[in-house]
Amino acid sequence: MSETLSTLAQPCRHQEEIRKSRFLALAAPAESAEEALAFMREAGDPTATHNCWAWRIGQDYRFNDDGEPGGTAGRPILQAIEGQAMDRVVVVVTRWFGGIKLGAGGLVRAYGGTAAECLRRAERVPIIPMATLALSCGFSDLALLKARLHELGASVARETFTTRGADLRLTLPVTRVDEAVSRIADLTRGEGIAARID
Repeated sequence: MSETLSTLAQPCRHQEEIRKSRFLALAAPAESAEEALAFMREAGDPTATHNCWAWRIGQDYRFNDDGEPGGTAGRPILQAIEGQAMDRVVVVVTRWFGGIKLGAGGLVRAYGGTAAECLRRAERVPIIPMATLALSCGFSDLALLKARLHELGASVARETFTTRGADLRLTLPVTRVDEAVSRIADLTRGEGIAARID
């Protein structure tokens, strides 16, 4: 996908009434399957007729029709997430049956449409691809390097001291890797060694 993916800035909700059934979409950002499952447990309403859901986190995705006919709820919710170019997102659409059957096509439109509208109205943040750098430097360069890391959008994920200095694991935007390697070499007069490891 060449298009920039985004995730939700915060949880959001959208409700619709479709032929006397009430549909409530609740969506949230999720960094892991565990986060998505925890949100689904919290968002589902045990008094509702159905709590259908989908999530996508990178290449991983899951969806569930929760008793609706196969393919009429969970998959359309997942397609709404993908259609909005979103990732790291979980959506639960809860239905309270109003007495009128919608048919398979109607269910697909209701679940997918409610999820899509919820995501369309939500505040988004772009997902910035990150890289990991391994950096070895002497004690004399450590303070200066750490002071300059924020200029590169980098943060220290791990720091280990050695007899010669420190070994750091840095996370930073993929687009800044070459600049960071070059800047580290300049700041350490070629003594600091940085290499991408992911």
